[in-house]
Amino acid sequence: MGPLRIIILAVLLYIGYRLITSNFRKKDDGEDKSSRKPGGSITDVLVEDPVCHKLVPREQAVKLEVDGETHYFCSRECRDEFTSEDKADS
Repeated sequence: MGPLRIIILAVLLYIGYRLITSNFRKKDDGEDKSSRKPGGSITDVLVEDPVCHKLVPREQAVKLEVDGETHYFCSRECRDEFTSEDKADS
């Protein structure tokens, strides 16, 4: 193996190392800190829309309380569909 091949191999290994370590660093640093309290606990969780079954952050969901139970929806349309189904069942 010539010295040029060794240098090229060393450069390629270094580039690979930097790519791998930068991906791990981005995952740790790239977390959404708005959903965390200063102590590190998570304040917002995902809830499932009962109509279309999408997962929505609870803080951003459209809320509806029926018989003391809170339902969370991804949009007003899903909430309206849920209430129309509820009225149809009655």
